[in-house]
Amino acid sequence: MIDMNPMIIFFGVVGAWLVSECVILTVKRSKPAEATRAGAKSDLIMTLSLAISPFLAGLLSGVPATKMPASIRPYAFWGGLALIAIGFTIRLIAIFTLRRYFTVDVAIAKDHRVIDHGVYGVIRHPSYAGSILSFLGLGLAFMNWLSLAIMIVGPAIGIGWRIIEEERALIGALGDDYRSYAARTKRLIPGVF
Repeated sequence: MIDMNPMIIFFGVVGAWLVSECVILTVKRSKPAEATRAGAKSDLIMTLSLAISPFLAGLLSGVPATKMPASIRPYAFWGGLALIAIGFTIRLIAIFTLRRYFTVDVAIAKDHRVIDHGVYGVIRHPSYAGSILSFLGLGLAFMNWLSLAIMIVGPAIGIGWRIIEEERALIGALGDDYRSYAARTKRLIPGVF
């Protein structure tokens, strides 16, 4: 049996997640000829919050006063890595469900319509829900309460702002179809929020 160093596994999981997100950012950007862009302010806020939070959380993960108790660190670490993988899997399912309607920026395709099947039949923003799970997992994997708090608050600000702008754009473009969809689904947590 091969004994894998946990930090190699951590960097492997986080590295695969990061590379995949870079590919998504490159491939799934809207094209001006095919869609109308909205929400440029949310692009900046989301980019800053999602880039700064992991950096800051990693930097502060060594603060002794906020380290998790030794007895729960292994559970936080391995559970965190599992949440990163689960969250990213949910995000990928959401991207593949939307197909060409999915973009990393707020954009409305010329023939845009409400997609309400698959994961979108359960919640309106499964891609963001998956991202939140992954960021929560990263916070846990740092095994530090301060890092976990940063990984909850920072992404929540960026993603929350993005959801507001995205829903405003979707209501503006799709009107009652989107309002009806929003009335029967929750934003991020099935049956709760």
